[in-house]
Amino acid sequence: MTPTGKPIDVLLVEDDPGDELMTREAFEDNKIGNSLHVARDGEEALDFLYRRGAHADAPKPDLILLDLNLPKYDGRQVLERIKSDPDLAPIPVVVLTTSSAEEDILRSYRLHANAYVTKPVDLDQFIKAVKQIDEFFVQVVRLPTR
Repeated sequence: MTPTGKPIDVLLVEDDPGDELMTREAFEDNKIGNSLHVARDGEEALDFLYRRGAHADAPKPDLILLDLNLPKYDGRQVLERIKSDPDLAPIPVVVLTTSSAEEDILRSYRLHANAYVTKPVDLDQFIKAVKQIDEFFVQVVRLPTR
């Protein structure tokens, strides 16, 4: 929740059910009152963002947590689409992925990712990382208004 107590909408773009579950647990364990929406591949993420098909009533997310290794469209393609669209570009995107490859880090920042976080494999560390992302992007920095 923001410092004013208003919850935000977070879009998690993640194809791994285990990582989705860990993110949900992190939200629950840390009493994060934000709404977590999940897209399980790049195409579904774009459908959510552009409010197409089953996502016609989707809210515009305030924050996007984006995995890089996704089916259909990978996270790099999704990030490029988000940051090249004037309506979506202001949404902060945190790349949350298992890759620690320097080329992925550089490319993500060149595509204007707002942060790059390598997923910890340990559950407690993963939960801590999600909590820190929430604290920083929701409680410390100011997000653009919808």
